[in-house]
Amino acid sequence: MAISSSSCFCHLFISSKTNCRASALTSNMYTKRNNAAPFALGPVKSELSNQQVEGLGTKLSTGWSFLGGSRIVIRPNVTRNLLQRKSSTVSASWFSSSEIAATAFPLGSVSVLPFYVFMVVAPKAEFTHKVMESKLPYIVLGLLYSYILVLSWRPDTLQLLFHYQDLIPDQAGITQLFSREMSLASAWIHILVMDLFAARMVYLDGLQNCVETRHSVSLCLMSCPIGVISHFITKALSNRSSKENLRV
Repeated sequence: MAISSSSCFCHLFISSKTNCRASALTSNMYTKRNNAAPFALGPVKSELSNQQVEGLGTKLSTGWSFLGGSRIVIRPNVTRNLLQRKSSTVSASWFSSSEIAATAFPLGSVSVLPFYVFMVVAPKAEFTHKVMESKLPYIVLGLLYSYILVLSWRPDTLQLLFHYQDLIPDQAGITQLFSREMSLASAWIHILVMDLFAARMVYLDGLQNCVETRHSVSLCLMSCPIGVISHFITKALSNRSSKENLRV
């Protein structure tokens, strides 16, 4: 009697435990299907989502199982992302400010030297006269200066150039501004353009008034104000000597 009652008790315990596990498994399957249902994609939506996700540098794949339902797997496109990073790094290195500033100094200097050579070696040649009357060199140099100026511009540039109280250039601000590579390169191109323009005016004025300008043009290359003063003095002495010759 005791053996039969114990066997019945064990049978009831095992059956109840089995029923609990079965109900828990059924509930788990129902929950997974309900959670996967919002992510289930049809054939058309899957293609559309695949295109949108691939645009972000990832790969999308869908799958279906009896227990989990529809699934979406997003995998990063490692090769594409690495190529994009490498290309952005290379393009940034191509346009680094230090390289542009280092190139601007010799490029600007070499570009203006031929004009000075023409004005000094062959001042009365027709070719030199046509070249110096042309405005194309100043347009090219002006575009180069504008490009470097834009690259060197920062939010505090005007504040360093002009003091915020009296709008007068401050020595400390100018020193800090020219300590930057791009700002110094833009200032150098600015000086080269203005010196060449002054030398051009000296040269054309000398041709018009029959005044020697080779020494003044050479001084304009080294120090523009001294070259301009030299031309004024030379012109005054030339006019004086011509007047004395007329009197004689």
